[in-house]
Amino acid sequence: MSNTPKVARNAPTASAIDPLDLYSVRAFLTEEEQLVQNSVGKFVDEEILPIIADCFEHERFPRELVSGIANLGLLGSSIEGYGCAGLNAVSYGLICQELERGDSGLRSFVSVQSSLCMFPIFAYGSEEQKQRWLPQMAKGEVIACFGLTEPHGGSDPANMKTTARRDGKDWILNGAKMWITNGSIADLAVVWAQTEEGIRGFLVEKSFKGFAADLIKHKMSLRASITSSLFFDNVRVPEENVLPGVIGLKGPLSCLTQARYGISWGVTGAAQACLAEAIEYTKTRTLFGKPLAATQAVQIRLAEMARKITTSQLLSLQLGRLKDQHRMSPTQVSLAKWNNTRAAIEVARDARDLLGGAGISVEYVPIRHALNLESVITYEGTETVHQLTVGRALTGMSAF
Repeated sequence: MSNTPKVARNAPTASAIDPLDLYSVRAFLTEEEQLVQNSVGKFVDEEILPIIADCFEHERFPRELVSGIANLGLLGSSIEGYGCAGLNAVSYGLICQELERGDSGLRSFVSVQSSLCMFPIFAYGSEEQKQRWLPQMAKGEVIACFGLTEPHGGSDPANMKTTARRDGKDWILNGAKMWITNGSIADLAVVWAQTEEGIRGFLVEKSFKGFAADLIKHKMSLRASITSSLFFDNVRVPEENVLPGVIGLKGPLSCLTQARYGISWGVTGAAQACLAEAIEYTKTRTLFGKPLAATQAVQIRLAEMARKITTSQLLSLQLGRLKDQHRMSPTQVSLAKWNNTRAAIEVARDARDLLGGAGISVEYVPIRHALNLESVITYEGTETVHQLTVGRALTGMSAF
């Protein structure tokens, strides 16, 4: 098993530049933000990294880590009250970055629980719904999933086929959702469906008759994450389980904006892990009488990785500051998700190549991160969707 260098925790001096933080982004963090990064980084180093390669290889979600994640206050960390930590947006970004340095599957778990499930209950739920669900979700006692993507396609949520119709004081839900993180271990599903009034959000409990979740197996990506299909066959949902505060696409799209923000930070953690491994490996691998790291070709490739990571770090930090000032726009999130995920997958692929034959082994991190990022670059909006979102902002015309 490789001993990948840990991410440096101290601000570097001018003569000791941190190879994973060339622009000293950490120096611009508040004391609280640094403490958050340190705490999560320590958890990743001590609890996630020792087991995650085995989990990935054997397609197992490490559910035993959920309590530790919850105890650190990482679930719903940006929510005020209801047993949540009330951290700022930059802190949430750092949480995602450190978790994804461990594995995209763990960051996905926290993203879904926090941004896609706790956020809509907090933003659009009744006070009764908030009191019932958020404290339990913050403790990890209730795990949730987000039901939006459907089997026929994911990039056009307005065309969803899942429907809900009124039946007295209840709703009858029918349809299916696909590629749902946490689905088969979820106690609660936040499901979006077409109604006569427009798209509505429903809190579907796992005990509801007619609701089923099937585990999707044989994945070659996000293997340490639960992915499922959800099925709704005349599921009766009481009125008190309907989110009252939003109707229309604004509901699910606002959730996606929150999740995409976290992804824009998270993927940089994966890229940092790959660069750290590539540096260590090329320093110790000797060919033709000298270390690989002493060659021009390898140094140029490592420098390219560092350039991409640095650009991503600066984009994410500015995005986080804008979010904390309530000035962030979905277009800005699209640019960061597109740029940073593309950068991360390129870093992971190149690091895999630099490791040669060792690069295809899960004993080293690049192949695992490269395979995971194949999913991350697709979910929460494909690269093309984000490019067209930016293009629309530039021209004022929609090409969707």
